[in-house]
Amino acid sequence: MLKFGNTIICAILSILMRPERTMAAPQESTSPLSLREAYVKHEYRIPMRDGAQLFTSVYEPKDESKTYPILLRRTPYSVRPYGEDHYPDQLGPSDLFDRSGYIFVFQDVRGCYMSEGSFANMTPHRARKSAPTDVDESSDTYDTIEWLLAHVPRHNGRVGMWGISYPGFYCSAGMIDAHPALKAVSPQAPIADWFFDDFRHHGAFFLPHAVNFIAGFGKPRPQPTQDRGWGFDFPTPDGYQFYLDLGPLKNANARYFNNANPMWNDMEQHVNYDEYWKSRNILPHLKKVAPAVMTVGGWFDAEDLYGALKTYRAVESQNPGIFNMLVMGPWDHGGWGRRDGDRLGNIDFGGKSSLFYRDSIEAVFFQHFLKNEGEMKLPEAYMFETGSNRWRTFESWPPREAQSRTVFLADGWRLSFDPPAAQVETGGEGESVFVAAENYDEFISDPQRPVPYTETITTHMTREYMTDDQRFAAHRPDVLTYSTTALEEELTLAGPIVANLWVSTTGTDADWIVKVIDVFPPNAPDHAGLSPGQRMGGYQMMVRSEVIRGRFRNSYEKPEAFVPEQATLVKLELQDVLHTFQNGHRLMVQIQSTWFPLVDRNPQKFVPNVFLADETDFIKAAHRVYRSPQHPTRLSVGVLPTMP
Repeated sequence: MLKFGNTIICAILSILMRPERTMAAPQESTSPLSLREAYVKHEYRIPMRDGAQLFTSVYEPKDESKTYPILLRRTPYSVRPYGEDHYPDQLGPSDLFDRSGYIFVFQDVRGCYMSEGSFANMTPHRARKSAPTDVDESSDTYDTIEWLLAHVPRHNGRVGMWGISYPGFYCSAGMIDAHPALKAVSPQAPIADWFFDDFRHHGAFFLPHAVNFIAGFGKPRPQPTQDRGWGFDFPTPDGYQFYLDLGPLKNANARYFNNANPMWNDMEQHVNYDEYWKSRNILPHLKKVAPAVMTVGGWFDAEDLYGALKTYRAVESQNPGIFNMLVMGPWDHGGWGRRDGDRLGNIDFGGKSSLFYRDSIEAVFFQHFLKNEGEMKLPEAYMFETGSNRWRTFESWPPREAQSRTVFLADGWRLSFDPPAAQVETGGEGESVFVAAENYDEFISDPQRPVPYTETITTHMTREYMTDDQRFAAHRPDVLTYSTTALEEELTLAGPIVANLWVSTTGTDADWIVKVIDVFPPNAPDHAGLSPGQRMGGYQMMVRSEVIRGRFRNSYEKPEAFVPEQATLVKLELQDVLHTFQNGHRLMVQIQSTWFPLVDRNPQKFVPNVFLADETDFIKAAHRVYRSPQHPTRLSVGVLPTMP
């Protein structure tokens, strides 16, 4: 077995002491490792406290000269390949782990693939467990670790967990009331609360993402199986047209799911933030966490950006004193573990950020806490700053040094850091009179001609849409576009962005989408790897975007109709950023009400359940966005001081 020695660890840690740095070239392995020659595989059915047996694959190093920590990954997506003679291409989060030496354990969670029991989406956590039947993912993790320590030889008594996306949720659940041997956990893009992440964003429904996932994952699994089948058979590659032709959401069940998909039925029945969703929110339960935690996320993760940021904050606020860090890079969903991280779509990030993370952050974290190798000098927050394309470290997140600023919509389609001023008119006797004019911009929102979310012909939610060029949308009359003039110095936004929208509609419901965009100068140079016909001059790079179903503006539990033509405040959290707008670039904001088919169509007529709306419920509506002194639409942002 090859060892990841102390000399390399010390060298990496000395580099990490620098507060700001660009990416050095990671040391990639030069020869493939034969897992079959280095590891022996065993398969077990591990009993839980209620008697259910969970299918588990264990890969032990053949080198018996020392002990190894256990690295556990629990998943609803299968531990394939099944069979003790079959090996995957990789065992650890990266091949560095395969070479360093761990006991790798993979487990089908309760009710999935080859494990017994009944599966529950985002299994509700049981804070009190007084009977053997009181089980959840926390207890299943505890029981698994207890069994492994008793039955797997040559372990060093330390266990770690990692997982991306749904497996990230199982990491979060596993570190609650954790087994004493669990020393290090890394939830990566973890699902946290499905009403605000993945398929729903502030109550709006992410349609192609849901259909493609639920069509396979939502199928019942009546008995253990090695293959459940995935995918949705689209009759056309044009997703925009397919979902438009689908009509109201209720047609999905009538035409395709036939009321036989329990997960789709749950989505259809629980349209408000009721107990179904609340019980599946893991964040309030992230207490009594003892292991070291490293939460990882991608700035352009179209699925679980919310989960990564909120998981870190929940652990930080509810577990003072533990080691808890956050890593955010320029990645799509899971891109840190699967790709180089040098680009996403047409945006180049100046280096292989994923390789740097795997080599200099992830490996260091687990080596220290599971093998006691190297001094721990990783920071509280290791964050990639897009726009300037550099890694930065912070003692807290959001950074304490960020200054609160407000960006206002202004006349002439401008953005301004100054609030709108009342107009001055001369009175009858020559006196100045301040008049608060009700300034606004207006557009017609038509559910039959919704704004597309991408120019790409696709039936899926594309992984690069969060960095896409937004010029195609800026040209639409139903998209309001505001921007600053060319910046004379760098502007770095850091931390949460919150939009306070003053809006009105002639209908009784509406979605509101806000996009924060970096506009490149007209002479921006092109780079290798651009899409055919794409140019970077004038590119409108989406930096952050979010949507809220307007009925939930005051309460996610009790939706409210809009009063037609009445100015109404809608508050929308867009999630965090760390992005520098370079000299000569412009800050742009786009506001719209449709984002199709990424988000399902809002009828714009208030109905109790959008999933049950009829075709006649979908109406055109005139929407206004106000920018007056009494109704100032604005964005609250954090701004970092300019670096020397």
